[in-house]
Amino acid sequence: MFRSVKGFAQFISVERGFMLFTMSMGATFLIEENIAWLQAIYLGFIVFCGWSAVDAVNNICDADLDVKSDPFKAEYTKNLGRLGLCIFIFFSALSISLGVLTGIPLVTVFVLAGIFVGVLYSVPPFRLRQTIYKPLVNFSVGAVPVLIVAAFYNVFSVEVWLLMALIGITTAVNSLWEDLADYTSDFNTRARTMSTILDFKTALYVTITLGYCLLPLMVLIGILFHLNLLYFLVLAALVAYLSRRLIQKRSVLFGNEKDNKELMLELGDIFAKDFVIIAIVQMTNIMLSSYLKYQPAFLG
Repeated sequence: MFRSVKGFAQFISVERGFMLFTMSMGATFLIEENIAWLQAIYLGFIVFCGWSAVDAVNNICDADLDVKSDPFKAEYTKNLGRLGLCIFIFFSALSISLGVLTGIPLVTVFVLAGIFVGVLYSVPPFRLRQTIYKPLVNFSVGAVPVLIVAAFYNVFSVEVWLLMALIGITTAVNSLWEDLADYTSDFNTRARTMSTILDFKTALYVTITLGYCLLPLMVLIGILFHLNLLYFLVLAALVAYLSRRLIQKRSVLFGNEKDNKELMLELGDIFAKDFVIIAIVQMTNIMLSSYLKYQPAFLG
């Protein structure tokens, strides 16, 4: 039973779905400028279902590649057979239907756009996930949920566009961290991602640098939307966590072991998992800080 639940959770990437769910809720609070739980949960569920569909089809197409990087997920996906495609169709239909039920055509358009981009990302002959354009496609992972919320309220202010851009850039950089974990399979299939075009060590350094470059963007979100001190404290804690990890692994990154490719690959996999955790915590931080902005009595 546990293995089935774990396999299904990995198949639809429930942790990233939760990340986008909380991000959509935070965007709802900020754009509505009020605590609108019903709308926030509804819009978050639309995004969660859309992401589940997109990740399901991606895992179907990646089953052979995952044999080495994630054998459990690969085995589960292959055992699903045609049921995997049915799961993709189910979540796609559910997300689109929920979008249609809002009665706002632009919401449905953005839902369809998100799923369409997800198909281009994963399905041959497009397979954009194996190209240098992968970060651009992943930009939409963060941008589309914000656009769905903006369309629901018909609010497209400068602040909303900036929020969309900043969150989109965050998910684009996140995809570069994922490339580190997928390097071996991407290299063996001659994919043209950044980590294979550059040598792995250079790609790792560039990705770490870009991760730190996200800090001023996250600070800017806090300033633009006047988020409370808790937001900045959590952000500082995440930076400290990443920095501590770099210090712990400095011998592999910068010392005599930096030319040991096997150790570098292991380190890339560790950082990829760390960044997923950091991204989930930060999106939850945005949601919680957005809530506290309009419900300050909670702190009292």
